[in-house]
Amino acid sequence: MAASASAINQDQELSRRLHGKDGENKTGLSAIASKDIEEQKKKLSEYFQFWDKGYDDESQGDRDIRVNDYKKLVNNYYDLATDLYEYGWCQSFHFSRFYKGEAFAQSIARHEHYLAHRMGITHNSRVLDVGCGVGGPAREITEFTGCNMVGLNNNDYQISRAVNYAAKRNLDKKQVFVKGDFMKMPFDDNTFDFVYAIEATVHAPSLEGVYSEIFRVLKPGGVFGVYEWVMSDDYDSTNPEHRRIAYNIEIGDGIPQMVRKSDALEAFKKSGFEVLDQEDLAENDNLELPWYYPITGDVTKSQNVWDFITVFRTTTLGKFITRHSVKVLERLGMVSKGTSEVSDTLAIAQEGLIEGGEKKLFTPMFLMIGKKPEKA
Repeated sequence: MAASASAINQDQELSRRLHGKDGENKTGLSAIASKDIEEQKKKLSEYFQFWDKGYDDESQGDRDIRVNDYKKLVNNYYDLATDLYEYGWCQSFHFSRFYKGEAFAQSIARHEHYLAHRMGITHNSRVLDVGCGVGGPAREITEFTGCNMVGLNNNDYQISRAVNYAAKRNLDKKQVFVKGDFMKMPFDDNTFDFVYAIEATVHAPSLEGVYSEIFRVLKPGGVFGVYEWVMSDDYDSTNPEHRRIAYNIEIGDGIPQMVRKSDALEAFKKSGFEVLDQEDLAENDNLELPWYYPITGDVTKSQNVWDFITVFRTTTLGKFITRHSVKVLERLGMVSKGTSEVSDTLAIAQEGLIEGGEKKLFTPMFLMIGKKPEKA
């Protein structure tokens, strides 16, 4: 089931060509500027080929192409967007709920601790993070619980960054990061005590497919917890307004196709899990500080000066500064022309996420916790 050594080596070489030999050590605009211009141009072209039609004229066939070629779609997206995510958000690529007076970083960490607590992750247990990104949640949960963590990711650039960050936090003896497709995981049956996924399996072509793989690698009696991105059950793909919101989320976040909450829960059950709990955490959100407030650009809601900086980046002025800084780099030939399109695409996602949240059509935190039966 593991990817061939030649395929892995080829992917690693492509990643090094795009991001540079020491790309994992750079951050922010420095990381963006260090990319190989020609390689980045290829990535940009390949990604936007998936979105050559708008929400109002694409067909189910167009969506099927994205679903069938999900690995290329998602890998290209994160090759292009990872540095912007870290620059504009943090090393944990997910949303969270907020308490009044709670700092952004504390809220992000609490969201991760909450999942680990609800799952019952224990000291020295073997845990798998499916779609681990650059390892932000993995580092937090390892330090919170003392578990032994394996991070699974199909993007070489993110893996290299996760390894680098783990070493800097002295967690390299507690964490291992593995390249692999979460639809065909490179692990034996019954390997892990716990498995979790935080806003990652939305990139899968089939939730039942990825959940079934998680079920396979989980030990009997083991627990799986997930924060899933889903549309509400009121979502109607034939409704132009609904489809526009979902499309903006898809194109801006590298998602093959959004599904409804009931579809996700059905896939969870069909995969064999005994459902221990399921809850849309956004339904119990703070009305003054909703989960999407940091991307609204409303700096008056910032809880401290550091949050002000984070939220400011999503203001009209903040986006203008970021976009035109990238434009200057484009004109100087330091980054590929079209890099600003990635920033624009994230802005499209921002619009879809806010509108989806405000209209209760979308949630990034549909929590499902399940157990693999002891006799499975």
